[in-house]
Amino acid sequence: MRIYRSLKLTAALLALSTGVTLAQDAAKTTSGNPIFPGWYADPEAKIFGKTYWVYPTYSARYEEQVYMDAYSSTDLVHWTKHEHIIDTAAIKWAHKAMWAPAVTEKDGKYYIFFGANDIQNNNQVGGIGIGVAKKPGGPFKDYLGKPLIGQFINGAQPIDQFVFKDDDGQYYIVYGGWRHCNIAKLNKDFTGVEPFADGETYKSITPKDYVEGPVMFKRKGKYYLMWSEGGWTGPNYRVAYAMGDSPTGPFERIDVILKQDPTIATGAGHHSVINIPKTDEWYIVYHRRPLGDHDGNHRVTCIDKMYFDENGHILPVKITNEGVAARKIK
Repeated sequence: MRIYRSLKLTAALLALSTGVTLAQDAAKTTSGNPIFPGWYADPEAKIFGKTYWVYPTYSARYEEQVYMDAYSSTDLVHWTKHEHIIDTAAIKWAHKAMWAPAVTEKDGKYYIFFGANDIQNNNQVGGIGIGVAKKPGGPFKDYLGKPLIGQFINGAQPIDQFVFKDDDGQYYIVYGGWRHCNIAKLNKDFTGVEPFADGETYKSITPKDYVEGPVMFKRKGKYYLMWSEGGWTGPNYRVAYAMGDSPTGPFERIDVILKQDPTIATGAGHHSVINIPKTDEWYIVYHRRPLGDHDGNHRVTCIDKMYFDENGHILPVKITNEGVAARKIK
């Protein structure tokens, strides 16, 4: 009898606890930071239809970085996890260090660009690959069966790719580690790159102090190039930006706009941005390191608002623990 009563009491407490948790989750009015649990870095944020998506790197030892998860939300506050949307079982040439996804939609298909294997020279197999799926939550399968970019060009390690679609429908790939940034034009079916009008295929657009993690977007006729500076395992990892008149620049560094706050978190960097359609509302999604934690892989994904001044310059972002308020897409 005592065992039976004990089991009933345990079940009742569990139900009460679960009910409170669900009620608290339903009552959330801000996203909080981090926006979802787990060690995740290098987030790519996208809007597909009326749903927000975040595609991060699984933050662990390189040998354990063999898959990627994704998260979706309709309001930036409540997030749904989509496990193992791509992994090394689908990408036979990749065996570690699957990093920094970039996701885009074209002609009803979804493409995930990723770095793999952390190659150190042109004699190794790895670099930037592509997966393809029918839905933004995957599962993604290998699109090319080999890297799209598997060589060092202009000194740029083939990692940290970003896909930018211009107003004329042209897709560009912007990428590079080891303090070098390249841009190239993707061909129509994403099977390769094609030359610019001057015959050059990979253009170096490296701004001052660039390290890695490029992001490009366009606002009010101006092209913005953003990137990460400093060391990714340290507290001074940060984001800076430049502005230009074309996707190829030139890009002159303007300022740092995202960095640590010793009262909130350190190592704030490697980000992406989202713009609410038909508005001038902008958000920055990034990773950072919890205070007091010195494990290089302990990175979490966060979101805060991003604002511009009257000259189009990006204002310094205030990183918060609260995150952002609920925002549905109409």
